[in-house]
Amino acid sequence: MLFIHANARGKGIGKLLVEFVINNLKINKVHVNEHNEQAIGFYKHLGFKIISRSPKDAFSKPYPVLHMQL
Repeated sequence: MLFIHANARGKGIGKLLVEFVINNLKINKVHVNEHNEQAIGFYKHLGFKIISRSPKDAFSKPYPVLHMQL
């Protein structure tokens, strides 16, 4: 999960962190709460596409999750 403090949003920190994990850790998938439209837009802006959806999160809670991939 990636959380950026509200005061630090829009300054490129999230993009730098995502680029780091893509380039150095070879991460190309993320899981995003379906109701978090800001996060979905952020990852789409970086080139991620929705590939699937789960009706529950990893803890079997009823929070739908979108699976996104570069």
